[in-house]
This record gives sequence, C-alpha cells and structure tokens, in this order.
Amino acid sequence: MDQYLLISDFTYIVDTLFILFSMVLIILMVPGFAMLEAGLVRTKNVATVLTVNTMIYAVASMAFLLIGYKYAFGSWENTSLSMYAAFMFQMAFVGKTVNIMSGGVSERVRIIPLSIFTVVMGAFIYPTVVNVTWGVNFLQDTALALSMYDLAGSTVIHSTGGWALLAAILVIGPRKGRYINGKVRVIPASNIPLVVLGALLLWIGWFGFNGGSVGSITTKEGADAVALTIMNTNTSGLAGAIIAGLIMYVRYRKFDITMILNGALGGLVAITAGPDLYTIYQPIIIGLIGGALVVFAVPLFDKIRIDDPVGALSVHLINGIWGTLAVGIFAADPENGITFMGQLKGVLVIGTFAFLSSGLVIYLINLVFKFRASDEEQMQGLDIEECGLEAYPEYKRSI
Repeated sequence: MDQYLLISDFTYIVDTLFILFSMVLIILMVPGFAMLEAGLVRTKNVATVLTVNTMIYAVASMAFLLIGYKYAFGSWENTSLSMYAAFMFQMAFVGKTVNIMSGGVSERVRIIPLSIFTVVMGAFIYPTVVNVTWGVNFLQDTALALSMYDLAGSTVIHSTGGWALLAAILVIGPRKGRYINGKVRVIPASNIPLVVLGALLLWIGWFGFNGGSVGSITTKEGADAVALTIMNTNTSGLAGAIIAGLIMYVRYRKFDITMILNGALGGLVAITAGPDLYTIYQPIIIGLIGGALVVFAVPLFDKIRIDDPVGALSVHLINGIWGTLAVGIFAADPENGITFMGQLKGVLVIGTFAFLSSGLVIYLINLVFKFRASDEEQMQGLDIEECGLEAYPEYKRSI
C-alpha cells in the first residue's frame, strides 16, 4: 500500500511538473505574438500593438479564472495532477484566441473596445467552445453533439480566433489607404528582426502547446506520445516553411522571410489537431499543404478587400480548418469515433458559433465604443492617441 501511494504521488508530481513546464512554453507565445505583430506593423503603431498583447494576456486570463474555466470544465477538481497546474495550462491557451484576432485588426483598432471583447471571449465564447469539445459538453445529448478529435486546438483555438477576426474585420473595415482605386497598397513591415524573433518564439511555444496537451509523461507510452507529438509538430512547421519559400521563389524569384515564417506557422496550426495520431511522415504532407495554403490565401483575402496586416486569417483560420479535416483524412479511426464527417461537423458547428457570437458581441460593443480609430488617428499613428508614447520616438513616422 505504501509503495502504491509512493508511485501514485510520484506520477502526480511529475505530471504536474510536466504540465507547468508546458504552460511556461505556451506563455512564451505571448511575447511571440507581440514581437511578430510589432514587426509587421508601422513604427507609429508599435506601442499600441505591444499594449494590446499585454492587455489581452491579463484580461483574458482573469476572465477565464473568474468565470470561464469552471464553465468549460464544470469543476476545478483533478485527480491526476495538481488542479492549479491544470488550470494554469488551460489558462495559457485562452488569450491566444484574441491574439489571433488582435493581429489581424492591427493599426486601426482601439484598446478599450478590444479589451471589452476580450472579457467576453475569455469568460463565455471560448469556454463554450471548450465545453463542447474538451470539457463537460452540454451538447452531448443533442443532435449538435460533436465527436471531433482536436488534441490541442486547430479548431478550438486557432479557428475560433480566426472566425472572431473575420467578424471583426467585417465590422471594422480595412486600414485607411490600404486599398486605393481598386488596387492593394503595399504597407511594408517595420522591423523584420522582430518578426523573426516573434515567429520563432511561437514555434518554440508550440512544443508546450501540443506536447503538453498529451496530458501525461509518467509512463513509457506517455513519454513516447509526447515525444512523437513534439517531433511531428516540428516536422510540419519545417515543411510549411520550406514550401512557402519555394513557392515564393518560383513565383517572384525572391525569398520573402515574412511569408516563409507564416508558412511555418501555417504548418504548425495544421498539425495541432492530431500530432499524436500521425506517423513521422504524414506531418510532412500536412505541413506542405498548410504552408502552400498560406501563400495562396494571403493575396486572395486582399483581392476581396479583407485587410489582415499579419496574415492571421491565412495562418490560423484556413489552417485551423485544414488541420482539423486532415485528422479525418490521415488518421480516421471509426472504432474510436474519428471520422472525416465528424471532423467536418466540428468545423461547421464551432465555426458557425464562433463567427456569429463574436460578430454579435463586436457589433454591440461597437455601438457604444467604436472599434475603429478615425482616419486622422490612423494617419498620425495610434501610439499617440491610445498610449501617449511612441515605441520609436526618434524615427520619423511614415504615413
């Protein structure tokens, strides 16, 4: 009996440490998003972008602590590891849905209305999605009950954030001067080194994102599952970067580092639904398709005047959908409830809910607190109006 208790305590302690370490890696994605977005916007908006990312982490996490977590999972109780570690791991995810959205509406979104939306996302919208997938599932006895497999959130996190972003862009509109006489005005990134740093921080954070979602590392099988998950995650990112670089070179005879990095992120999003289910070769195919989708989706969104400064829709929404469907293509297992139609149903149900609920909340908030900065404020730069300081005061601001 004493030996059993000792072994039980050991697994509890090790799994708690494993989940806490994974949580720390996920939190590294906070500066990852901040640096990526700060590098892709103009210098006159950098301080605002950094403030938004910091506020999202604080506000979304607090909303999830006070309301969202128990709503999603029904209870704080956990027998396999510390309930506090379990909460912290899940809390690390919640802000990512709004990070995805905030980057796509950069350079024209105000901090106060976005913070209000973050409260609703952290307390209700995202927890509802978690509830019906990873949580207590209030839909389980209805026709809408889901059997979708999504290990770490291709749909639950990335597509949810992507649908919220699409709704926000439709309400807020494009940046002033982005589309002129039917043509796309190119607005170059302000700091490529920051873009590279941010993307690589996200890449590193993904190992905790996906690896930690396996849940346990205290058995040989668990350790192998975690290692396979992390390897497949990395492989898909590599494939996404390679194909994006190749496509850009074939089309333009140039290597665009921003597109290469977004290709890598697209591969990482795509693998997130099922990295524990694949062989070591299937992630290459999934990542190649994911990276290619990013390259072709970015100009497509511009053609229909959907202004997304960081390519978040192409990376997170498109590849969130692709990655979820890929599970039904490459890892279908009807005996265990994994089918293509089940994956498709999950994409449709969650996509419909996330888009409509986010759109409604954004529309209502916008009636009171305008999301969009005025044309004059956009010309001056949001840093002065929203933050009262500039990230690069010694530089002449571009218009």
